[in-house]
Amino acid sequence: MQFDYVIVGGGSAGCVLAGRLSEDPAVRVCLLEAGQSDDSPLVRAPAGAALMVPMKIRNWGFETVPQPGLNGRRGYQPRGKTLGGSSSTNAMIYIRGRASDYDTWAKPVAEGGHGCDGWSWQDVLPTFIKAEGNERLGAPLHGKDGPLNVADLRTPSRFGQVFIDAAKQAGFSEVDDFNTGDQEGVGRYQVTQKGGQRMSAARAYLHPALGRPNLTVLTAATTLKIMLRERRAVGVLVDHGGTVKEIAAAREVIISAGALQSPQVLMCSGIGPKSHLLEHGIAAIVDAPEVGANLHDHVDYIINRRHASTELFGMSFGGIVNLISEIGRYRREQRGKVTSNFAEVGGFVKSRPDLADPDVQFHFVIGMVDNHNRTRHLGHGYSLHSCVLNPRSRGSLRLNSADARDAPLIDPGFLTDREDVDTLIRSFKLMRRILNAPAFAPYRGRELYTVALREDDDRGIEQAIRERADTIYHPVGTCRMGSDAGSVVDTRLKVRGVDGLRVVDASIMPALISGNTNAPTIMIAERAAEAIRAGN
Repeated sequence: MQFDYVIVGGGSAGCVLAGRLSEDPAVRVCLLEAGQSDDSPLVRAPAGAALMVPMKIRNWGFETVPQPGLNGRRGYQPRGKTLGGSSSTNAMIYIRGRASDYDTWAKPVAEGGHGCDGWSWQDVLPTFIKAEGNERLGAPLHGKDGPLNVADLRTPSRFGQVFIDAAKQAGFSEVDDFNTGDQEGVGRYQVTQKGGQRMSAARAYLHPALGRPNLTVLTAATTLKIMLRERRAVGVLVDHGGTVKEIAAAREVIISAGALQSPQVLMCSGIGPKSHLLEHGIAAIVDAPEVGANLHDHVDYIINRRHASTELFGMSFGGIVNLISEIGRYRREQRGKVTSNFAEVGGFVKSRPDLADPDVQFHFVIGMVDNHNRTRHLGHGYSLHSCVLNPRSRGSLRLNSADARDAPLIDPGFLTDREDVDTLIRSFKLMRRILNAPAFAPYRGRELYTVALREDDDRGIEQAIRERADTIYHPVGTCRMGSDAGSVVDTRLKVRGVDGLRVVDASIMPALISGNTNAPTIMIAERAAEAIRAGN
């Protein structure tokens, strides 16, 4: 099988690339996805994420290596294993990040930046606008005609307004739009949703392209390695439904397997740290020490509180009756509780008043989420999440074996930098301030785990954080973009030392953006598609 472009990974970036590149009828495009089709009611119905994440449905369900910063616990790393990738399983929150995030990417290294010329806020904003089809917001900062539908929730929970009122009483301002480049404040999140159904990258970019004769999509296709000839990528070796086959690429191989698997594919192909590759019997074709390095993620802590209302998600007889009724409503109207993304409201705040920018993000969830919804509790309640926006802790992604079908060794290095711990301690106190505000008085139930923890007990708060914190699903950085020779890809996302090979996904981010990473990943893929079609 031979194509012009072979794309490895049918997630957010891969779907964008497949859709955009196949717009040119003169090129042949192949998209390879290790998971299944996204044709599932659990994918289409936003509330289906509550089952897919904990139950490993269309989900890789990875675990980290034991984390010293989390008292030796293994963290959970759910990643979408289906067309659309994690955009088919996530909470659909549309966040671009701060303007300063991208300006720091673009700033020269000598000035404290990452040397990624061409990736400033003014550079990337037109791409965000091009990709977006916003139902409410428009020019000059939002697009109306892009493939990615962005909307307000159709049937928001009244508890979201309770959180906003409480946060305002606690001293935070309300904002209407988190995507202007300046995020500070609390409010309602917009979501990638249309007509009450999830708008994944697959639905936005891939589904409209499926009838094109120049696009081939293979599911249940795990890429084992990149085929290299004289340091040029000429195709990939794939396990497709148990049969190993070669798929040739006349122009480029594009790796879009995500921050946890793109570096794995590179290393299994002989591109990575030489000493580590030799440990697994892999010849180092390109000694690239930073492949798999710089792994970092938004570490998150949750306060759960009980409240009896069956308007909140939970486990009770009344809750089951309510949910059955809501499923019926969803089928009839595509409205109601099943259209919720759970994390309907939140915000970006400073944990210290002297900070220039917010360093914490809140997600208020209309249900008790404990251990990624894997630990269930009878009854109902709500959760307030707080994550460190710009973590200093760094980890790595390494091979478990030379076989790309084996899960990699994931080490985010959570809470190995003291400043991340101190940020979460401060944010714990801010969460308590909001949850204890007058607006929550009628709904203030018993707190899980930390009900007796005093807010002046920093040592106790730290212990609680180390016992329960974990990812909020935004790993990045393992194929770092940069202008320096040590970076894995250059600013056009071409892999250094190999021709005809790019990495296009969240792994190329030199540093995390301030917020949820799906919209930025789609932006990255849009820009890559433009560069490829322009011959750059």
